[in-house]
Amino acid sequence: MTTSLHRQLVALLLLASSLFAQTKYDPKVLPKGREYFDLRGGLANVHQKFEREKTGRIAFLGGSITAGGGWRDHTMKYFQAKFPQTKFEFISAGIGSMGSVPHAFRLERDVLSKGPVDLLFVEAAVNDSSNIPEHPEQMLRGMEGVVRHAREANPLTDIIHLHFVMPPHMDDYHKGKVPVSIAQHEKVAVAYGNPSLNLALEVTDRIDAGEFTWDKDFKGLHPSAFGHQLYANSIARMLDTAFSKPLADAAKPHALPAMVDAQSYAKGRLGSIAEAKILHGFTLEPAWKPTDKKGTRAGFVDVPALVATQPGAAFEFSFTGTGCGLFIAAGPDAGRIEFSIDGGAYRPLETFTHWSASLHLPWALILDDRLKLGPHSAQVRLTADHDPKGTGTALRVFHLLLN
Repeated sequence: MTTSLHRQLVALLLLASSLFAQTKYDPKVLPKGREYFDLRGGLANVHQKFEREKTGRIAFLGGSITAGGGWRDHTMKYFQAKFPQTKFEFISAGIGSMGSVPHAFRLERDVLSKGPVDLLFVEAAVNDSSNIPEHPEQMLRGMEGVVRHAREANPLTDIIHLHFVMPPHMDDYHKGKVPVSIAQHEKVAVAYGNPSLNLALEVTDRIDAGEFTWDKDFKGLHPSAFGHQLYANSIARMLDTAFSKPLADAAKPHALPAMVDAQSYAKGRLGSIAEAKILHGFTLEPAWKPTDKKGTRAGFVDVPALVATQPGAAFEFSFTGTGCGLFIAAGPDAGRIEFSIDGGAYRPLETFTHWSASLHLPWALILDDRLKLGPHSAQVRLTADHDPKGTGTALRVFHLLLN
């Protein structure tokens, strides 16, 4: 280990000691005597790659808990200390509010375009539970879309599913239920032989055991420094176990099983709004930005957007596949839309969200994901109606979602 890495590791240990000084938490002691991860197919490919070839590309795909650093930064330092002779490239692909559905459609742009990925961490349990609680099928289709797309791009890629915690998850476990988003993501992990780590259950068990509190120590679904360190400690335990196994002679391509859900977003991609045909009322702004001083997210401001603010505005687009949607900004003036697929009846869809009042929120809207494979057309128009909590009839589209 280099002197620099040694100093970093010592600093992390000192920080961890100070963070845990006021709690009964010990990362090496499991409250119920059992681990919270399942290695399944393991991490044999990255183990031999990092150890023998001395190079590695690791991607972190998730929402704001990933974008904010914390556990991700600790985990990057873990790899650098564990394999000090290995040259790593880390891809930070966390975007606030993103769950498995947008992950599946942005995977190519934000992760795979960087080159072959050796190890992919993916998390979406919190945002899937928050964003699409009424659509468990999309939770599965999004997560399987990520995994299958990544494996089709590189069959050697090892993938780790992380299930982070939020109060509704803890409530479910107290009722003896597995949170829906975690159950859906686990179906994918099991089918594809991927390791997974249930941090939601671990945090619940440790709080129930009196090791620390949610309010004073963990401090929310966006964790405190203590919470991020706990996540990193548990990830390190899982990685230590995986890397304690003998090195494989060579990397082995992962088998690609039958799809868990034939409608999964495995062919998901971002389509260009320039390909849409404006019918009435929309304009293609080269660098959209709000005028109401409300918040935005990086990558969804000062970029091209298809924009309309008046009822009756409409556009259409064509695609080949089994599903489509829109990547929009759902802000304070987000309105209600109607869409028609292949000339069928118009169906209503609300774009105003729980968070829209204070933020132009990046939001993935699935229009239809159960189409027969083949050519299709979609028409979208703004209506005069809007959510009672909303204040307008605007629609701003950054990307088409095409599967």
